[in-house]
Amino acid sequence: MDDKQIHELLDIARRVFETEAEAVLGLKDRLDESFAKAVGLIHSSSGRVVVTGMGKSGLVGKKIAATLASTGTPSFFLHPAEASHGDLGMVTSKDIVIALSNSGETREILDLIPFLKRFNLTLISLTGNPNSSLARAADINLDVSVKEEACHISMLPTASTTAAMAMGDALAVALLSKRGFNERDFAFLHPGGTIGKRLFVRVKDLMHKGDEIPIVPPHATITQAVVEISSKRLGIVAVTDDSWKILGIITDGDVRRGIERWGKDFFELNVAEVMTKGPKTISEDELAVKALHLMEQNSITTLLIPDESYRIKGVIHLHDILKQGIV
Repeated sequence: MDDKQIHELLDIARRVFETEAEAVLGLKDRLDESFAKAVGLIHSSSGRVVVTGMGKSGLVGKKIAATLASTGTPSFFLHPAEASHGDLGMVTSKDIVIALSNSGETREILDLIPFLKRFNLTLISLTGNPNSSLARAADINLDVSVKEEACHISMLPTASTTAAMAMGDALAVALLSKRGFNERDFAFLHPGGTIGKRLFVRVKDLMHKGDEIPIVPPHATITQAVVEISSKRLGIVAVTDDSWKILGIITDGDVRRGIERWGKDFFELNVAEVMTKGPKTISEDELAVKALHLMEQNSITTLLIPDESYRIKGVIHLHDILKQGIV
């Protein structure tokens, strides 16, 4: 590919971006009380939002339904061609329907109108033609018309689908704000996502406990401590008394530094002579993300977890947190 061809392709891409950006920005000047009314009706509804559309509009509709559902507005996508073959049974009299059609004349969508009217369902349309059959039949029409599509023949749904998707996002965000939907609410609906994990996964969900905890008494030798560090593979060993009360900690870093300082004689020392007293700890009920921050602040990779009597109950390692995608 020569420089001329590369330049031409880049120009095409730039024109697409400019056309679609203009289409979205053009929606600002057409916003009126119809948008606010649509948000109010959806917010006050005790039913769900049923989104429908054919072809590319249907794909946009699926995204709008997913965005609404993920931000606290119960919603699902209904394929208009399947609706008249039994899927209308999923629609209740309390639901609100959002129908997408750039032309406003999509036959499969128009065929649903008698059913919607019969059951007195609220219909909100997103059309590119405010004078279309769908727009006239709707209780509220949101104008998502564009001057042109982004392709050179101005036929391929590009700018029009971008505008419709932006309007759907505007509805979702306005509803999100009206509901007082916050980060914790979002996390509740996305327990498998990063935000959900940051707000719901606690130290006790990830900590090592029981026989997994590396422990030695204060009179143990460094050799015994090294064996415990190696076998439990957490990079540390907790030093406790007979009742498991935490006295200190020895890390693999302490071992390396001890060898550099004392040589082979280091292994004959007692653990109590080497351990770090007052190690960093965290409650099992704290969020795992707080444990991560504590590790970062102190440049360490492990925290001990004591009970209310300061007896060791568990250990959490940096890798346990990172493997959960908590960052």
